[in-house]
Amino acid sequence: MDWLKRIKRSKDARIQANPELATEIRRSFEAAASDEAHFPSVIDERIQHVRVVIEHMRTASTGVILDVGSGKGRFAAVVKRHYPQAHVVAFDLAGAMLASAPASLSRVCGSMLEIPFASSSVSGALAIESLEHAVDIDRALDEICRVLKPGGHLVIIDKNAEHWGRLQTPHWEKWFHRADLEDRLRKRCSSVSSRLISYWDDVEPDGLFLGWFAVK
Repeated sequence: MDWLKRIKRSKDARIQANPELATEIRRSFEAAASDEAHFPSVIDERIQHVRVVIEHMRTASTGVILDVGSGKGRFAAVVKRHYPQAHVVAFDLAGAMLASAPASLSRVCGSMLEIPFASSSVSGALAIESLEHAVDIDRALDEICRVLKPGGHLVIIDKNAEHWGRLQTPHWEKWFHRADLEDRLRKRCSSVSSRLISYWDDVEPDGLFLGWFAVK
């Protein structure tokens, strides 16, 4: 496929921030890949997270769509079903997670701090509860926005820092304040918005999840 020719390793790759922590995170997710109960391979399309992703990836339906921190590719698989003409890439740090991703997806293993894609090669990107695991948030955003084409759409869904403590989390996990992540995205994108996201469509948002939407 032609788009694969645009994937490359950066020649001036930067040394990964906090490599010990990055290794710990990768090993944690490699081990978690066997836990289907907590890290499932599929997702119910009625969940609002999914519906939001499908809506915002419509403009990228014939291009390359990158699922950053895809895990087993459950969101990427739904995107591929809705937009079969798109080249959907499941990108994750843990190879064991990617091993469960459907064959309909392209699977690429690596860190979101150093995404092995050429600049401006991706038409749409999503990061669903994955940015929270980045060792360096700004560097991860730099990389995601670097590979995104001008006019490309980015969807981030993650947890609201105002509700920190509601869930048990690993020590590295970060939650985000709505305005703070908006400000970070505005430094990299031409248009940014955000809103509360519920889990099920027929339930009002309880504040735990936020969605950020940006156009490069």
